[in-house]
Amino acid sequence: MMPELRRILLDGATVEVVRDGAELVAGDGRRVGADDAVHLPPVVPSKIIAVHLNHHSRVAEFMVSLPPAPTYFHKPTSALNAHRGAVVRPPGCRYLNYEGEVAIVIGRTCRGVAPADAGKYVAGYTIANDYGLHDFRDTDAGSMLRVKGSDTLCPLGPGLVTDWDFHGKRMRTYVNGEVVQDGSTDEMTWDMHYLVADIARTITLHPGDVLLSGTPANSRPVQPGDVVEVEVDGLGRLTNHIVTGELPVRDDCGAQPTESEEVVSTAFGGDWEFRGIRPPKRGQP
Repeated sequence: MMPELRRILLDGATVEVVRDGAELVAGDGRRVGADDAVHLPPVVPSKIIAVHLNHHSRVAEFMVSLPPAPTYFHKPTSALNAHRGAVVRPPGCRYLNYEGEVAIVIGRTCRGVAPADAGKYVAGYTIANDYGLHDFRDTDAGSMLRVKGSDTLCPLGPGLVTDWDFHGKRMRTYVNGEVVQDGSTDEMTWDMHYLVADIARTITLHPGDVLLSGTPANSRPVQPGDVVEVEVDGLGRLTNHIVTGELPVRDDCGAQPTESEEVVSTAFGGDWEFRGIRPPKRGQP
């Protein structure tokens, strides 16, 4: 079994534990069932960086061509969430999409390394769900700040697996038990080590920093009450549920949620109009 480290809330304290089958074991010997534990994000990053497009199936879905090198966006650390945490869709928003991904976790300070050496700087891997609130895409299409960086939109977990080979691993996302994404790490244009080396050319990566490596095709909106799970071979299964926030987005400042063709097209995979899929207008069920 590959070593798996987790962070949980145990008797009111943040505790690092090691998974031992169905139990989590603290350094002082205390044990708790993995299904009973209150999970925290498995790492504490100083930054979270995500690649825009990487999986061949996702590129084909959007009917675009990849640039010659990856492009990225930044998710603030305030977006962090954990295994079994609630993902909040603000009132007045409709297009909250899941994106099952593999997260790379840095283990050593990393700057100016070659792709062939980048693996030496990786602590391990975990699962991410790179949620996107596409209602704000018209405003933040360049930075993706609110689209991808709003609170709770970066669940990580359940644990950090420290000895995992990213080649040939199947990735699946489920909504209410039904498979909605089915891909493989082998369909990535740029592998995990390439992404680390690319970012580290100009940005110093510190231990705990997270890089999100891209999602397969078929990211779609989810609704309050839905249970979303991301499963990756060897990394386990990350589970979250969708809830409606109590406070609406303020309307006395800033851009408001929109429902433009770009918003709807992105939320439904870039091809909704060609399949005759026209979602209900805002305010309709």
